[in-house]
Amino acid sequence: MAEEQQTLTRAEKKAQKKAEIKKKRLEANKKPRLFPANKRGKHVMPFLNLFHVLAMPLHFLLFPYKLHGHKKVKDGACIYVGNHYSMFDVFYPLRTTWEGIHYICKQSILEAPVLWKWGIWIGAIGAARDGSDVRTVMESVRILKADEKICMFPEGTRNRTEGDEFLPFRGGAALLSVKTKTPIVPFVIVNRPRLFRRTHVVFGEPMEFTEFYDKKPTSEDYDRAEARLLARLYELREEFRASRKRKEGKK
Repeated sequence: MAEEQQTLTRAEKKAQKKAEIKKKRLEANKKPRLFPANKRGKHVMPFLNLFHVLAMPLHFLLFPYKLHGHKKVKDGACIYVGNHYSMFDVFYPLRTTWEGIHYICKQSILEAPVLWKWGIWIGAIGAARDGSDVRTVMESVRILKADEKICMFPEGTRNRTEGDEFLPFRGGAALLSVKTKTPIVPFVIVNRPRLFRRTHVVFGEPMEFTEFYDKKPTSEDYDRAEARLLARLYELREEFRASRKRKEGKK
């Protein structure tokens, strides 16, 4: 009986320590850090610049890709919104700017060993899996009003389906855009990334929902705005595929 009591006590201590570590990680990532503008007016993240130099060339060798469309994004606040196939999708927006990007990711990632430190270094924003986290919205608004960039993948998780359709969008981009009067930069990953096979990524012109600025949009207004954004991603993909067919037809 005494041995069972001792074993139980050790288990309780282990569970308590685990809970304390989780709480520490949650607190550390609760308020994503900002990156004040440097002398050139750019909001730079040193850790992501290291990715530019070291990790991104390796990624390009293994998973080659080509960017199309609006490949240069100006300095200042914007919201990148794109579809999601791979953990390496985060690299594509980085190719359009030398400014830092705050990525919205699942809260569970920021509670994982090692990754929670990564979250601090890049000012990642944790989000509840069901998309109902008010804090995520508040922190995103704070970052955008500080003139910094964020990136979100509204599908919420990597699309592993065999079809050509996106997973259902969780929304939120239009709300952030309207509340902060920030443009959305839509991008679409045309084909699923494969090892040593070229992936095409198309960036569209920035979108703004100016008709809702300085007003009180309804939930139906936001739904229509989100539908326009989703439609634009499909349009970008179809426009690219159509242009490829025309080029192939001329050969």
